[in-house]
Order: sequence, then structure tokens, then C-alpha cells
Amino acid sequence: MFQESITKEELDDLPQKAFDGEITVVDNFAQLKEAVSYLSQSEVLGFDTETKPSFKRGQVNKVALLQLSNSERAFLFQLHKVGLPDDLKTLLSDSNILKVGVAIRDDVKALQRLSHFKAAGFVELQEKVKGFGIQDFSLKKIAGIVLGVRISKSQRLTNWEADNLSEGQQTYAATDAWVAHEIFYSLTEAQS
Repeated sequence: MFQESITKEELDDLPQKAFDGEITVVDNFAQLKEAVSYLSQSEVLGFDTETKPSFKRGQVNKVALLQLSNSERAFLFQLHKVGLPDDLKTLLSDSNILKVGVAIRDDVKALQRLSHFKAAGFVELQEKVKGFGIQDFSLKKIAGIVLGVRISKSQRLTNWEADNLSEGQQTYAATDAWVAHEIFYSLTEAQS
């Protein structure tokens, strides 16, 4: 049903796709409460985080951005401004809301370093795709195989602690969470 892997050339031939829904950058507590209230009504959320890259040996930055998305709206939580308050931790601990992403173990650990919470409801897409015989595990390659689209990774090494995220950063961050959401639904449909 799905091919096992995809070459760089095959990936380059796919149409590029980015999230085109509503993006909300959450940098204050009023927005945070509203965002969590909205997201809590979802059954499945795409999940990702971003950390400012470190170019010095031994220097590790704290996670700066948490992205949660459904198919229409993506929320980018600027954690260096709002931290990880209880409302957000409750959402991340809710086993009834699936949070789906790629390589999420390290993302969850990074969030728990900010403030401890009991992670629940997380679905690792790298594990899920194994059941379909898929051998490529990067988000970019899984998106290519499952959705037939190419996503850009050009903003990956930018400053995620910037006070104002550029439009490119916002689209990149929203796309990573949204595409995980879409992959999950495609895999679920393929199972039925």
C-alpha cells in the first residue's frame, strides 16, 4: 500500500505543501487559556517542539516553542515567554487527546525539563509507520510516502527564541505539527 522508502530525488519531485490554516502565536496567558480551551476539544493533535540551535560544544538550549495543531488551526506556544503552566501540562497529560508526532520522546523530555508533567496520549509516528512496512522515519520522508507531499525544512536552524517569529518560522513550525496530524489520519484510514 505504501512504499517502504523514498529517495531524495523522488521527494524532490513531490509538490511542496505547507500549513495554510490559521496560525496563532501564543505569547501571553490570556491567549494560552483560549488556545488550551480550543485544543482540549480535539481528539487528535499534531505535536512538535523547536529549540534554538546551539553551535557551541556542550551548550544545550531549553525548548523554545511547542506546536499543537489540528487540520484548521495551529498554535505556537512561545515557552520562553509563557513557560509550561498547568493548563498546558493538563493538555499534555490528557490520555483522551492523542498528540502525534515524530521522535517525540526527546521533545517530551525537553518539555519535562521546563516543568514536570505526566505525559499521556502521545503517539510516535515512527512506530506507527513500521506496521505499514515503511522504513524511512524522518517527518519529511514519512510525509512524502504517506501524503505524497514535500515539506520544507529550511527554517529548522533559526532562532526559535526570537521575540517575533518570522512568517517563514511560523509556517515551518505550524507545518511540522499539522503534517503529523494529517499523517496520523491517513494511516488510520489506511487501516480501516
